[in-house]
Amino acid sequence: MIALSLAEIAEVVGGQTHDIPDPSVQVTGPVVRDSREAGPGSLFVAFAGERVDGHDFAASVVETGAVAVLGTRPVGVPAIVVDDVQTALGALARHVVRRLGATLVALTGSAGKTSTKDLIAQVLRRKAPTVFTPGSLNNEIGLPLTALSATEETRFLVLEMGARGIGHISYLAGLTPPKVGLVLNVGSAHIGEFGGREQIAQAKGELVEALPPEADGGTAILNADDPYVRAMASRTKAKVIFFGESGEADVRAENVRLTDTGQPSFRLHTPSGASDVTMRLYGEHHVSNALAAAAVAHELGMSADEIAVALSEAGSLSRWRMEVTERPDGVTVVNDAYNANPESMKAALRALAAMGKGRRTWAVLGKMAELGDEALAEHDAVGRLAVRLNVSKLVAVGGREAAWLQLGAYNEGSWGEESVHVSDAQAAVDLLRSELRPGDVVLVKASRSVGLESVAQALVESGAEGEVSAR
Repeated sequence: MIALSLAEIAEVVGGQTHDIPDPSVQVTGPVVRDSREAGPGSLFVAFAGERVDGHDFAASVVETGAVAVLGTRPVGVPAIVVDDVQTALGALARHVVRRLGATLVALTGSAGKTSTKDLIAQVLRRKAPTVFTPGSLNNEIGLPLTALSATEETRFLVLEMGARGIGHISYLAGLTPPKVGLVLNVGSAHIGEFGGREQIAQAKGELVEALPPEADGGTAILNADDPYVRAMASRTKAKVIFFGESGEADVRAENVRLTDTGQPSFRLHTPSGASDVTMRLYGEHHVSNALAAAAVAHELGMSADEIAVALSEAGSLSRWRMEVTERPDGVTVVNDAYNANPESMKAALRALAAMGKGRRTWAVLGKMAELGDEALAEHDAVGRLAVRLNVSKLVAVGGREAAWLQLGAYNEGSWGEESVHVSDAQAAVDLLRSELRPGDVVLVKASRSVGLESVAQALVESGAEGEVSAR
């Protein structure tokens, strides 16, 4: 964080100082909510949760070097006391962002936010110091903490914004007002909470409404291939840039193909030139993500050649997202278990089919959460797609939703041993350990709550230990 005195922080957040001998002492380190991350010069933000109360760690964080605690009550060590910690954290982030000389880029969408954010960050940091959201910390707490990690040297601040209802993105954009706003897509993620795609589009479009006018440097970057996103052009006064595979897009891809290993390759076209890209990431869905990142980078002054090189060398920065491990025995494990929605599940299956040409393929799939009334139809559709893509075996893990996955596969013509329903992650591991053969490709994917990353991790560890069937 930029250096701020405790007195200034107290004023910004409307708090009272307690047990602070010298209010001119500055916070020079990170602002953290995890006591294990506190260190010299840091500010510890104490949230009181259902099971853990951050205030209980106040003394220990000060012992490790934290300057003070931001909380809702005095704790016997230097503290700034406020009525609401989340509100105070947001106010502090807003204050710091105003002081920064950085260009703030915000992005949202139903699928691909984190992968695209990671691509944008890897491209932009070739041009100037860049700070970006770690993982998927895109909510009312994670976003301001990311903004507060920026320093005087930061030139680009890339923030992922999530939403579970109308008004959420407006709130986040108010904390960290963006200059560039990117909307990736409007899909089915959280449709059970929103009530429909129209409501999702309304929520995602709050980002472009928050942008400054074009005369003040505001730029909206929109997916030309998604009609809901394309329509958002009428909701902003910012400059509009379209990306996509459509011929009308300002930043587009031509000659898209997948390599023999399932990695996308294409000709990138921008308003200032064209260049070839071959990505290290897996799956054709990353083409759209790459075009979004390219549109942001082009708008911020990078050439087509610079962008193409950066995209070709970019990797995955966030765990459990198409994380590919080649075992010594030739089994390939694709851990995409961080989260799942219908769009990302279908994209992962297509990537599996591309990666597994000439090999046996396994789709180990679980529940897609928060789909509401669409849950049965969406799980059925994923099971059917696995069959149409000629996935060798579907392993549906869990309860009712897993049964729907298998039913979809059965209704599409899969029966016998081509699809199986198991009760839990351990049952899936036991099955795979007994039946995997050298050269097989295994995709593991479900919503985060299912915890299927344990299956992928067990398979990777089995390979390291030499456990594989010789059948």
